[in-house]
Amino acid sequence: MYRSIDEEVKIIMRILFFLSGTIWGHTLPEGFIEAGHQVKITGPLNKQTLPKIISEFKPDLSISIGWGQEQTIENQFLIRKCSKESKIPHVYWSIEDPAFTWTFSLPLIQRVQPDFVFSLCAQRVEYYKRMGIKAAHMDFGFAPKIHHNVQCEENYKSSIAIVANGYPDVLRNYPDHYRHDSIQTLICPLLKENIRIDFWGRHWDKVKPFIKYDIPSEWIHGYLPYKDANKVYSSSTIMLGLQNYPTQLTQRTYEILASGGFLLTSDTPEVRRLYEPGKELIVSSSPEETLELVEYYLNNPDECRKIAKVAQLKVEGNSYKHRAEYMLSILKDEKIL
Repeated sequence: MYRSIDEEVKIIMRILFFLSGTIWGHTLPEGFIEAGHQVKITGPLNKQTLPKIISEFKPDLSISIGWGQEQTIENQFLIRKCSKESKIPHVYWSIEDPAFTWTFSLPLIQRVQPDFVFSLCAQRVEYYKRMGIKAAHMDFGFAPKIHHNVQCEENYKSSIAIVANGYPDVLRNYPDHYRHDSIQTLICPLLKENIRIDFWGRHWDKVKPFIKYDIPSEWIHGYLPYKDANKVYSSSTIMLGLQNYPTQLTQRTYEILASGGFLLTSDTPEVRRLYEPGKELIVSSSPEETLELVEYYLNNPDECRKIAKVAQLKVEGNSYKHRAEYMLSILKDEKIL
């Protein structure tokens, strides 16, 4: 069957990701696959294997993400060399902005010299442009294969839960980081009143110097595989969602909502810009408000379920397929592709 001359023909692209052993393989790469493109993930990088991978796969575009095992300084120069020699456009998604722009993101960008940068932080885009770096904003998203509602499982069932790492090093080294405020608003008032929170993630046994309260060891469950997080989201009455900045959303915000979780998060301008408190999630701006909200919604689980269902519909346009399509549209507009 022949296509009409006016019918849009979708071009299938080959996308190479410089990634190894991280959760990011389940995110944007899956989005490109769902959008119909061919994807290859390099795995561990070295100067013997990478040229061979590029030669055999013949990518139309290469992408690197954030801060991972493959982002050693040696590998940054290797990625730059191979990208320039093969004349394949290279994109860097800077997910460590804004806190680590000057200590990590910018030095990496200057070494790798990507053809385009997408930043998680909208405010950093103009900064990069002033430096002569082509850039645009791109937010986190969710992966539908992982982030969907599942049946409640007894092993993950709780009244109040959080899936996050404690990050004691960040709390220690960045005393002005907004994560401190989010913890003080959402977690500390519950601990003070001995209201149980089930903690999933690393290093919650090391955060007492920053929260001033003991977390009972039986409340701490430790590392949770990325692909199992939706079991907690689907099996908890209330999910606490920390925010790292007032101006952007955490990755887990999208993932909890897409999984049908009922989210209590910090009251920030960005949360209110994208979601309606009381309709799609709930927000707190003080320890006292957190206690009031928790008491009310634990006693009204039907309202929790109603709000969570509305949120699932609202978040649908934020999958990594949508992010992949957005990325390609920007790169075409900017004549990178």
